[in-house]
Amino acid sequence: MTDKKSLFELQQKVDLYINQYREGYFPPLELLARLTEELGELSREIQHKYGTKKKKDTEVEKEIADELGDFFFVLICLANAEGIDLQKSLEQVLNKYNTRDKDRWTKKEE
Repeated sequence: MTDKKSLFELQQKVDLYINQYREGYFPPLELLARLTEELGELSREIQHKYGTKKKKDTEVEKEIADELGDFFFVLICLANAEGIDLQKSLEQVLNKYNTRDKDRWTKKEE
């Protein structure tokens, strides 16, 4: 089993990888296009696994986890290119859900 890393550590790891190349990060619109492409690939795998449209015999079987990894990598690239701390962003969103939306859904009985 691999050691768990924080979002900040993962962002640093991706940054080290990207910055070893002269090209660096793609421009924001290209990253968004790539993110959309990866989301489409993830959607396709979920559709094949849970939906009514199954894969053709000639199509390569992919894992949802792999597609999520591809999507997350590009998401981190976009965040890094924009100087966004994903860990801080996620903590702010969780705080919003725990305050503004705390009574929005039916809680399970404890």
